[in-house]
Amino acid sequence: MILLAFALAFDAFAVAIAVGIKMGRLDRWVIFRLSWHFGFAQFGMPILGWVAGEYLSGVIGSYARWLAAIILAVIGIRLIWEQFDPDGRRWKGDPTRGVSLLILMFATSVDALAAGFTLGLVGVQILYPTLIIGVVAASMTILGLIFGKVVGLRFGRAAGVFGGLILIGLAVKTIVN
Repeated sequence: MILLAFALAFDAFAVAIAVGIKMGRLDRWVIFRLSWHFGFAQFGMPILGWVAGEYLSGVIGSYARWLAAIILAVIGIRLIWEQFDPDGRRWKGDPTRGVSLLILMFATSVDALAAGFTLGLVGVQILYPTLIIGVVAASMTILGLIFGKVVGLRFGRAAGVFGGLILIGLAVKTIVN
């Protein structure tokens, strides 16, 4: 269960690195907001998958993977683009608020929906695994934000490009798997 939790938390970790690079300056509320919401999404999506069963998997299963991949790729491309913006017009929005946060929550937790479906098929009780998955995702988000901030401050544009490439790679992985 711990290995599954870390595997599912990798998306949240990678996105948190990109957010840490983008924001540069992190306060406790940004860290709390992103880690709470990513942890909650990683906790809730397996429950939805477990409850929904085959019906939900059959209806949105393949589309959810593509949607998550597109979202991750767009965020990655935007992060790279911001590093080379000739006018220095960086996007000033806070990705840990509003619609951006909801989109990131979905993009990082869609694989947890499939994991919940699988756990339901094998008859696992869902509450304990989802608690582990949620706590690991929240913890990995905190580590990703801090790592992204440190890397972003030290390596500047190169870190932004690298973070964008990680997100694009994650998008490709989402489609390939």
